Amino acid sequence: MKSIVICGVSSRALSMFIKPLLKQFSTIYEITGLLDADPKRFAVCKEAFPELAHVPEYKEEDFDSMMSVSKPDIVIVTGRDDTHVTYILRSLQWDTDVITEKPMVTTVQDAKRVLEAEAKSKGKVTVAFNYRYSPYHRKIKEMILEGKIGRVTSVDLNWYIDTYHGASYFKRWNRSRQFSGGLSVHKSTHHFDLVNWWLGQNPAEVFAYGELNYYGPDSEWNPLPEEDGRFCGTCRVKEKCHYYARWHPRASKASVKDDHLKADADQSNLYTAYRPDACIFDDEIDIEDTYVAAVKYDGGALLSYSIIFSAPYEGYRLTINGTKGRIESNEFHEPSRIPFAFPEQTIEYYPLFESKQTIQVVKNEGGHGGGDPLLLADLFIGKDPLRQYDILAGAEAGAYSIAVGEGIWRSVVEKKPIDIKQLFHMQNV
Repeated sequence: MKSIVICGVSSRALSMFIKPLLKQFSTIYEITGLLDADPKRFAVCKEAFPELAHVPEYKEEDFDSMMSVSKPDIVIVTGRDDTHVTYILRSLQWDTDVITEKPMVTTVQDAKRVLEAEAKSKGKVTVAFNYRYSPYHRKIKEMILEGKIGRVTSVDLNWYIDTYHGASYFKRWNRSRQFSGGLSVHKSTHHFDLVNWWLGQNPAEVFAYGELNYYGPDSEWNPLPEEDGRFCGTCRVKEKCHYYARWHPRASKASVKDDHLKADADQSNLYTAYRPDACIFDDEIDIEDTYVAAVKYDGGALLSYSIIFSAPYEGYRLTINGTKGRIESNEFHEPSRIPFAFPEQTIEYYPLFESKQTIQVVKNEGGHGGGDPLLLADLFIGKDPLRQYDILAGAEAGAYSIAVGEGIWRSVVEKKPIDIKQLFHMQNV
């Protein structure tokens, strides 16, 4: 029986790792320690999973004690983004393998520290990039590897986060760059890793624009600009807020399922001194909600990327161009939140001088388009012997995804292209 400890007893930890470990992999792994800065998170976890009642609880400062007592084979890192680097580095000092949620860390300099620490350690770092495991994304990777479109020349990726999901980031700690690195790191690293993996190339330079258009005190949707510091659960003007009203119709008690938000009521019983329903129009918001970026790769490919965190629906539009053809695919996420008919996703393949082909993929159950179960199987059972290419992401992949994300917001602020190699060699950033 192998031992696992959890650093950061978050909602993601409970749903993505703890539940499967207890229900699917309990004959292989045992959870032997829980670490978090907030003691209430232990109570929430053990109420959801009574079988963990006996598992020791540790404060952040007790990390070494936990490692000494539990002697884990794996440390799972699922705390707030800015805490990842501490747990990863300390785990590597104990020569222990790490599985971390994305983003691996929040800055390039911290990513560099992880790479250096991993090189000296017997432990290795794996980043849980589940987007790679979507059946559509795996099929696209296979088509590129098979040479269907030849050498990739350019990628156009436009991502849309709807008003429900997008607003959730601005209610929580993600809205502070010191905690999340901004959404070009916290969220977009998913997308950059996907493109980096498809291409098999590393990003070399990035130029971007970004703005805060929908959230913050200056939003045209703010129902009470002169007042700051509100919370959805207690707000006296929430019925005048379009974002609240869209998902909380007055004549209905219908709820919308989403793993980022459990409710908009006071959730102080789940946390100590923290509420995840802060006003999306607060003055303290210091990140962007709109990006447009261009990325140049060391193998010659170019990426045109955009993302918006206040769209009418959730999904993406993708095209990949190569010397022998083109791939197109449009995906609509969260059907329960889309108020119109939409087509099922396919992959459209256009050979350069032949007829178009429409490709249907074999789907599987599970979160993130069926990607989560396959990721968990690779993490806790081992690589699928039928898969002929690498799919799990290591520390280097995590670092390059962060480099694009940080490069974007630095380009926004500095109004110039950002060289990725120079970013890795900057000091005290």
